[in-house]
Amino acid sequence: MQAQILAPAAVLVVWSLVMLLWIIPARFGAVAKIADKSVLPSKPGVRGNDLEGVLPDKANWPAHNYAHLMEQPTVFYAAVMILAIMGPGAGDALAAWIYVGLRIVHSIWQATVNTIPVRFSLFILSTFALIYLGVRAVMATLLADPSALPA
Repeated sequence: MQAQILAPAAVLVVWSLVMLLWIIPARFGAVAKIADKSVLPSKPGVRGNDLEGVLPDKANWPAHNYAHLMEQPTVFYAAVMILAIMGPGAGDALAAWIYVGLRIVHSIWQATVNTIPVRFSLFILSTFALIYLGVRAVMATLLADPSALPA
């Protein structure tokens, strides 16, 4: 197994946890600033979605990004694991770092500025890196020489 392809995945795991922690001050800070607490949902089992339209949009942006980090990157983790097991090619680790770097920039942009054209561009660029990794994972498995694999 090749550790260099796993490093970007480990960094994205830690970054996802950073975004999870970012939600706490963003939302609790916004709740603390609300003068009329009666506008807050009072039902049991309140979820983050219940705060949409109640808190300022910017207070919810880190949570939106955290949700995004639980979606598309799951495909990234699978591709990276396949490549780590099969043996990554020369460009695979670079593509993984590009994906992670763009996702981190995307997170910071979405949680702070959140203009759609830039955010979408970052998403598309990271998706191209993910497509490359997915195709490489398919190639590594479909074209594998079983006699060359460790017993």
